[in-house]
This record gives sequence, structure tokens and C-alpha cells, in this order.
Amino acid sequence: MTDTTHSIEPDTTDAQLDRLLDAAAAAAPLWEDRTPHDRAAVLVAIADALEAHADGLVAEAIIETGLPQARLSGELNRTCVQLRMFAEELIDGTFLDVIIDRADPDFVLGARPDLRRYQIPVGPVLVFAASNFPFAFSVAGTDTASALAAGCPVVLKAHPGHPRTSAATADVVAGALSAAGAPDGTFALISGFRAGTRALEDPRIAAAAFTGSVAGGRALFDIAAARPNPIPFFGELGSVNPAVVTAGALDERAEAIASGFVGSFTLGAGQFCTKPGILLVPAGSPITDQITTLAQQVPAARMLTAKIAEGYHNRIEEAAAAPGVEVLVKGTASTGESGVPEVTPTLLRTTAEQLVAQADTLLEESFGPAAIIAEYGTEDEVNRVLNGVDGTLTVTVHTRTEPTPDEREQLRSLTRIAATRAGRLVFNGWPTGVAVTPAQHHGGPYPATTAVSHTSVGTTAIRRFLRPVTYQDAPEVLLPAPIQERNPLAIPRTVNSAGQSSTWGRAQS
Repeated sequence: MTDTTHSIEPDTTDAQLDRLLDAAAAAAPLWEDRTPHDRAAVLVAIADALEAHADGLVAEAIIETGLPQARLSGELNRTCVQLRMFAEELIDGTFLDVIIDRADPDFVLGARPDLRRYQIPVGPVLVFAASNFPFAFSVAGTDTASALAAGCPVVLKAHPGHPRTSAATADVVAGALSAAGAPDGTFALISGFRAGTRALEDPRIAAAAFTGSVAGGRALFDIAAARPNPIPFFGELGSVNPAVVTAGALDERAEAIASGFVGSFTLGAGQFCTKPGILLVPAGSPITDQITTLAQQVPAARMLTAKIAEGYHNRIEEAAAAPGVEVLVKGTASTGESGVPEVTPTLLRTTAEQLVAQADTLLEESFGPAAIIAEYGTEDEVNRVLNGVDGTLTVTVHTRTEPTPDEREQLRSLTRIAATRAGRLVFNGWPTGVAVTPAQHHGGPYPATTAVSHTSVGTTAIRRFLRPVTYQDAPEVLLPAPIQERNPLAIPRTVNSAGQSSTWGRAQS
């Protein structure tokens, strides 16, 4: 692809959707039966195809989103890296979580049957693409990659904020799947609100993934839960991502913290799910003035869509009008050539006490370049704020490089609370920038996500679309390859781990 003339598909009709869902259901057992190595080769083929068409895809995305070329090129590279990482996960085989307990007539709790457990794909997955990452969380993004890796066909609901980019990317993905020999129906793109909700209600869909607003995600989550056969819904919704700065950290590097915070909350016009929306600083600290000065110098940046811009404007007006809130920097908005508003940052100030008192208004996500500085007088005030925060993706803590003994005890208390609120704790850094690695956890308690045990970034994201099955006393000829005694796929496995400890034996004697 070297041009940007791809036509936008109209909303998917009911008849078209039925055909696509039929195809996905038919493809499910065929795609599941492919060996992990075969599926890995297909994921690599998709990554290769995306790289081959990178120039055209990025050019299309620049027009639709207003995001800069460097950001989009980096994001497309991340998308390809994700696909290859899932391919490596498939080749490794650990994701199948194979556990075998061979029959044992002398087992400590009585005769034990032969038990063989592993993970199987759940079936066709409906993915709702995100607005703010037109590659990494959209058509070929992490949800699609992890579902395909798990062995699940994907029906992708395109985001209306970048329809041409979605259609062009879908063409590349579909072409790569076909060329690599994937079954027909392994991937499909649908468009339109009705098509998305109808697909979510359809019994041929076995799970769904979503990244977006609390209101939109909760509505879809409720649909998934209200089905006659409820299905898993892995939604990433809203997150305020509070950041705490200690006095010790300010003594060491106040200037770096100020510039880092401004850079983080205004990155991408503040349209990152990990944007730090609350900064807790010691009362009377000059860092507030430093941040104010820096925020005033940030140029206007384009919002992704007019709808997002409208929601952002309403949200900051509501927060600025709350009792005890002072406007330090009043953002401006203007309409650029694209017709989508371009905005400058908004910075508000309040106290930790007011933040708790006005939690319903102030401790909500503002999706855009806005942040609240909350000044605290005691560590207890910080703890009360964190306890008042709903589930969030991240909590950031800036400390002295070598905390004193007194500081360590205070920080232990703070981090214990933070760990109950967030899925990732960031120390002496900023949460915007989610490393794509096996150890990453991009999730958190509701409303950050609807499934606190799972991540949407990193290779463990594959676990969302798998479920365990145990075979008991099955004849060898009926066992799936991953749990056959001869282990033809050379899958890592845990064998006869139960009852081997002498402690178990003593406990039962």
C-alpha cells in the first residue's frame, strides 16, 4: 500500500454481520487445531505485512488523527513487536499451562485418577478498537494479537475516529492471514454502533475486549453480563493515575519532577489512559509555580475527535467549578484545519482535603491535557486521597533516591494502599509509557478495568482468551497433543507435583 485512497466501508448490515459471525464460528475449531508454531508463523506474517505497508498506513493515520509521524511510526512498530512477542510466547508453549498428575493408587488422599489440564481458546472474540492508539490498540493491536495467538478468531469493531486507517489496516491483516493459510473467518472488520452491540449480544461471540470511556465500556459490559449466557468482557475504562511527590524527592530534583509531570500529562494532548491526572505535592512547595510556568508554554495540540473534545471541555468546566478549586492555567481551544479542536493545557489546584471532599467530581478522569495539583500537609492526607481513589491503572510515587528510615516506613504504608488501588506502581518515573514485556500489568480494579486479574499489555494478555480443561483417565488416543504422554509438541509441563512434599504426608499421617 503506497497511497491513501482506501474507501471507508459503510456500517455493517445485519445480513453481513450474520455471515461474518458464521464464518468466525466455523473458523474457530480450525484455528484452534493449528499448532502453536503454526499460529506463531501467521502472527509473524501479519507483522511483516504491516511493516511492508507502513508508509501508507502511517500517512492515512496522520490525516485522520492529527498525530505526528514519529508517534504513529513508533506505534506501528510497537504493534509489530507485540505480534512477534506473542509468536514467541506460542513457540515457548508455557501459555498452555500444562499440568499432569499421573494416576497414583497410593496418593496421600486416596487413589488418584490420571488428570491432565491445559488451556484451550474460548472461541470467537469481539474486539472494540480504541480511539487513541490507531495501531497499538486498534485493528491489529494487542487485543487482536493476543486473541489470535490464543487460537480465537477475531471480529473487530472499528473505531469511528479513524475509519480509513482501520479499513486499510484490516486489508493488510486479512491479506496476510489468507496468504499464510489461516482459515476463512479468522478475522473480520465490522463498522457501526448497531453492529457492535448486536455482535456482543450474539451467542457466536465467546468473549469481548474494549478500551474506551467508563460510560461506553460499562454499557457494553452490562450487555455482555445480561446475555442468557454471559461472557467475559475485558474492558479498560477510566483511570486518574495519581502521582505522589514526597518532600525528599523535591529536595533532590524538583525541577526534573516538574518538567516530567508536564510532559507526561500533556503527552498526546493528554489522551493517554495512563496520563497522571492528580499530582499530590507538599503544601507550600515552589514546584507548583514551576509546573504552572511550564504548562503555560505547552503549544496547542489537536484532540482526536470532536466528540472527545466536547467531553473534555465539559469535564474540565465541571472540575474547575468545584468548591476549593483554583484555575492556575486556563486552557484555550481553537478549531484547526481538520475541524477538530486544538487545545492548550488546563491546570487546576486544590488541597488534599478538598480532593477527598469533592471526590465525586475531582477524582474522575479528564481525558485530555488537564491535571489537578493537590497540596497536602501530612502523610495521612495522602493516604486518605489514595483510599478515596477508585480503581486506577497506575499510582506513581516520587521519593528520595535513598529514603531515610522514617521515610521508608511512611512509604511502605503508602505503597500498601496504592497496591489496593492500582495494577502498576511507578517509582521515580511517569506512567505514560507502558513497556510491552511479559512482566507488564496494564489493568487495575474497576473502573480502570472490568477484569482486575488480567492485563491488556504484555504476553500474559493471552490468558484472557483461554480457559482450562482437564481430561481425567482419557485414553491416550483421545488426548490433545499438548497433554499426550509422549508430548509431541515439546510443551513445558508440570508433572506429578501434588503430594510429593513430605510435609503433605506428615499432615495426613
